[in-house]
Amino acid sequence: MEEALISYKAVDICQQELCVLRGVELSLGSGELVYLIGRVGSGKSSLLKSLYGELDIEQGEANVLGFDLRRLRRKRLPDLRRRLGIVFQDFQLLMDRTVTENLEFVLRATGWKEQALIAQRIDEVLSLVGMERKGYKCPYELSGGEQQRVAIARAVLNRPPIILADEPTGNLDGETGRAIMAVLQGLAHSGVLVIVTTHNTGLLREFPGRVFCCQDHRLMEQTMGGKLDEIETNN
Repeated sequence: MEEALISYKAVDICQQELCVLRGVELSLGSGELVYLIGRVGSGKSSLLKSLYGELDIEQGEANVLGFDLRRLRRKRLPDLRRRLGIVFQDFQLLMDRTVTENLEFVLRATGWKEQALIAQRIDEVLSLVGMERKGYKCPYELSGGEQQRVAIARAVLNRPPIILADEPTGNLDGETGRAIMAVLQGLAHSGVLVIVTTHNTGLLREFPGRVFCCQDHRLMEQTMGGKLDEIETNN
């Protein structure tokens, strides 16, 4: 059996004095599309933050890509984060640089030096997300959906085995949101572990994957059906 990319056993996730999620059990591997659902404040984003070391793990066993999060020193956090692709709801692009310059900045910051290889990789990721003709534009010239495509392109530049996407369709209309999910689903089909937080449970039916619900300080895996309808109604 293939080793899990993410393994949590009896993990408590806390923000300051508040324990957001208790006793988290999680084992996720390559090529999975995973959803985190639940009401606002239920712990979805906190769980994501724990995966890239933004929140400390104080209880249980937590392993991400071979990194023991309980024992990981701050100076080694960049080593973990370089192996993760993170997609934020608000895009977090550099507005004063073109799309190509945004992507080149990340590559050079992570050790790429040869210009020909940099240009080739940028062309590859822009083609992957359907933005191959928009590299010369600045983010403020793009629609929200186009900016999110660029954010995904940025996240996959260094071929990370895990993509974390925090409400990637939250600021987008329905059609654009489905297009973004199609890109993320394609990444999962290529072997990447993709984890998505969302309130839009309609996407779960169109782009099926494993579903985990944050509720009552617990993380519970769900099956498709009535439970999703209940959560959708309450958001």
